[in-house]
Amino acid sequence: MLPLLKPGEEILIDLQAYRNTFPRVGDLVIARHPQKPELKIVKRVAWVVENGDCFLQGDNPKESTDSRTFGVVRRDYILGKATSRFG
Repeated sequence: MLPLLKPGEEILIDLQAYRNTFPRVGDLVIARHPQKPELKIVKRVAWVVENGDCFLQGDNPKESTDSRTFGVVRRDYILGKATSRFG
């Protein structure tokens, strides 16, 4: 599968999307990288653990660094939900 986002494209983020709810499987989210918190990543939610932590996966699994490498991402590291993209 090809990456959803291409160089130069931009996305709109709903920073309030998960204020009172958990991310859902299939959501495209913005998160802080669990090992490099200063780095923001855009990944799709593959599954959600009972406490709200998420297993995130890239749309291009052969080329993506995601939860298969760094493990689940804590809920407080999920910054928002991507709602639109444009380029």
